[in-house]
Amino acid sequence: MTDYVKKILTSSVYDVAEQTPLDSMELLSTRLGHDILVKREDLQPVFSFKIRGAHNRIVHLTAEERARGVICASAGNHAQGVALSASRLGIRSVIVMPTTTPVIKVNAVRRLGGEVVLFGDGFDAARAHASILAERHGYVFVHPFDDPDVIAGQGTVGLEIMRQHPEPIGAIYVPVGGGGLAAGIASFVKFLRPEIRIIGVEPEEAASMKAAIAAGKPVPLDQVGLFADGVAVRQVGEETFRLCRDLLDDIITVTADEICAAIKDIFDDHRAITEPAGALALAGLRRDIDNGTAPDGALIAINSGANVNFDRLRYVAERAEIGERAEALLAVTIPERPGSYRAFIRLLGARAITEFNYRFAPGNSARIFVGIKLGNGDTEKREIIDLLASNGLDVTDMTDNEVAKLHVRHMVGGRVEGLRDEMIFRFQFPERPGALLKFLEGLNDAWNISLFHYRNHGSDYGRVLVGIQVPEETREDFFAHIDAIGFPYWNETDNPAYRQFLDRE
Repeated sequence: MTDYVKKILTSSVYDVAEQTPLDSMELLSTRLGHDILVKREDLQPVFSFKIRGAHNRIVHLTAEERARGVICASAGNHAQGVALSASRLGIRSVIVMPTTTPVIKVNAVRRLGGEVVLFGDGFDAARAHASILAERHGYVFVHPFDDPDVIAGQGTVGLEIMRQHPEPIGAIYVPVGGGGLAAGIASFVKFLRPEIRIIGVEPEEAASMKAAIAAGKPVPLDQVGLFADGVAVRQVGEETFRLCRDLLDDIITVTADEICAAIKDIFDDHRAITEPAGALALAGLRRDIDNGTAPDGALIAINSGANVNFDRLRYVAERAEIGERAEALLAVTIPERPGSYRAFIRLLGARAITEFNYRFAPGNSARIFVGIKLGNGDTEKREIIDLLASNGLDVTDMTDNEVAKLHVRHMVGGRVEGLRDEMIFRFQFPERPGALLKFLEGLNDAWNISLFHYRNHGSDYGRVLVGIQVPEETREDFFAHIDAIGFPYWNETDNPAYRQFLDRE
């Protein structure tokens, strides 16, 4: 550990890296009752801490090694660090990246002067290919984590935290992929202030360090999830394992939903967008608080990076509410008769409805898929389930059902044999608590609802797609009735999307 402290203190990271701020998470601290801070490595020139270790390794190359050029394998952040460092030093860099790497990271490497080679579905395949190219062409391989100079470079994050926060610190939460950042921070912090807990955080679907510690040696995972691609490592390094095994106080694993909730927390406090791996540590910090195991003193999470594809944010926004236990997803069976929706919504009272999906089915019962905003997490969810059950409704909790969250919620619908006189309308109404109930109150039970789809998108206006059975002879009265409701609407009965996928068989 003493050797690493010396290497950290004499590292050369600040030729290209910045000392990043340690920012308070004021909103989250107030909500959770702890002093929470975040180390903003997303503000580095390459939007990730990886520039530290990459430059500290490359700057130590001999003249002969520099002439040969460097190569690395990376999902993106280490790649950008290598490309920038090599470019500054006038060294050729070849970067092997998995084909699954977000485009934003691939383009960033190219802009920084790196020669990109796309290969394999994950980091391990890319690393194996990079090793082959290094042997074939004589490039110097710059490992993303299992190298003493890289570990020391990452350890400067811990050095900065010690300078920035001399007050009591309960724990520092560090994202773990290959383990370089955790090993570097732990080496410095445990030497200087051994009372501070250093806690590694991994995704449940890529917990390679946890598996290594359980096995007593680095072991390959059978499968690695790619949501948090920055830490999607199948097997940790020998040196990082040795250090993390001895220096980490604990390892926490978290779900993708919890990571999404942490991304939202960082945005709420700092209006900053982080990548999934960047929010990983904060998700672990929140899990520790929820479990009642967080220590006293300041709690610090490393925001390790912000290289996220913009289209990934659609998934993040969809899952963040579930991740912070602020939304329940329920499948509920209600009677198949006019007025059932309104009665169901009345049972829920003033609670905000986030989603409501239904398609007519022959028989006496209707199955609906409903999302409900929660103010008190799982406790309130249980109260809602008990309330519905006590009123004779069959309820299935879908909140943690991956098939329901990923697929079924978007597939409620389809063609119905023998459905007569159906018309399809889009309605728009001001989005506020109780608005959905007001809309349903405005519909008349003389016409049966055969399809209903509503999803709260966080905008000022709610949008509903409704199917209503309107016999030809009543249509004049029907249009007079919906005109009187006063909400803008559009007749979509002839829309080809409806005709091809939802119209009667």
